[in-house]
Amino acid sequence: MRTLIASVTLALLSTLAHAGNAACEAKAAEKKLAGAAKNSFIKKCEKDAAGSASAACLNKAAEKKLAGAAKNSFVKKCEKDAAAAPAAQ
Repeated sequence: MRTLIASVTLALLSTLAHAGNAACEAKAAEKKLAGAAKNSFIKKCEKDAAGSASAACLNKAAEKKLAGAAKNSFVKKCEKDAAAAPAAQ
């Protein structure tokens, strides 16, 4: 069961990283970064975006005192919504 949860979590983080890529690319373009500096910036930006979205969703689930499948479902939807929000802007 833990392996399944870990796999789902990794898949969600991967999805968030790809969704956040457009926003991070735009920020890098604003800063006129290129080459290794751009790659480094984008990598850090994506990592920060994925981590902050995950942490925020887990905190919201804890506030609602969710557990088990309800928690997993809530976190999954929350992270999906968080990934969609920056892409829409």
